[in-house]
Amino acid sequence: MYIIGIAGGTGSGKTTVVKKIIETLPTDRVALIPQDSYYNDTTHLTPEERRRINFDHPDAFDWKLLTQQIQALREGKSIEQPTYSYLISNRLPETVHIEPCEVIIIEGIMALWKKQLRDLMDLKIFVDADPDERLIRVIQRDTVERGRTTQMVLDRYRDVLKPMHEEFIEPTKRYADLIIPQGGENKQAIEIMRTYIIHRIKP
Repeated sequence: MYIIGIAGGTGSGKTTVVKKIIETLPTDRVALIPQDSYYNDTTHLTPEERRRINFDHPDAFDWKLLTQQIQALREGKSIEQPTYSYLISNRLPETVHIEPCEVIIIEGIMALWKKQLRDLMDLKIFVDADPDERLIRVIQRDTVERGRTTQMVLDRYRDVLKPMHEEFIEPTKRYADLIIPQGGENKQAIEIMRTYIIHRIKP
């Protein structure tokens, strides 16, 4: 088994990078584990309290469950991956059954933040992008997919995303074995990664 961690700031294009890497790989030999699925269970909180959660802080994630499940996959055991809804800011009752396979990709803004999780990875990647480009992508995504106004996105970027990125996400770049600049637009880097992963998969 080969475990890859892919981190990068919100709007850096890491999801695009992951999709382009795996779209030509055999579907039964690679599994994607989105870190967003491992936000803490907030069932015990009121809707108002959930809205006040800083989802760009390390404390928002259930690191124990994520690390345990990646370890289980590494040991050849299947897992029930949680699912998360941004609309209600909480986990959903449904889970996703994941079988162990040859390549596991963990993708998320802080995929490289926790040492216990990094220690389970064979390759660590940081997807980098210009701050202006990240902001544009966040505006496009949040206004279309998450029902936010442009002003709401700008306020959140200034008050939360930018300071959290500088404090917690950008520093994890030092742990990366490979940095991919220009996000999903870097076709050469993506092709190199895809070819590298193919060679790691057994014939």
